[in-house]
Amino acid sequence: MSEYTGVGKRWYDKDPILKEALDLLRLSSDDQKEQAKDFMLELQENVAQDVIERIYQIVTQYQGVGNRWYDNDPVMIKAVEMLRQADPKTQRIAALKLLLALEKNSFEDD
Repeated sequence: MSEYTGVGKRWYDKDPILKEALDLLRLSSDDQKEQAKDFMLELQENVAQDVIERIYQIVTQYQGVGNRWYDNDPVMIKAVEMLRQADPKTQRIAALKLLLALEKNSFEDD
């Protein structure tokens, strides 16, 4: 079953900044995606351990077989799921930082 079922149905569509950040990430170069993964994985400090265990289960379930744009990369699955599980304030802050970093093509000093 695909996560995306129509306009405005994805978990990140509810926040325009988060939506823009993930849409821009989806369209980014492979090099930018590699840098973004590490950046987004820093959210582990803000997500509870039980949630992290569920994220690893999701990675195992969807890796290479899901329909989402990030399902072919296990680290990207983990990074996006970490962002999804974060509280809305953390999601928004991370999305803003992600947007700024993608726009200036640099994840240094963020």
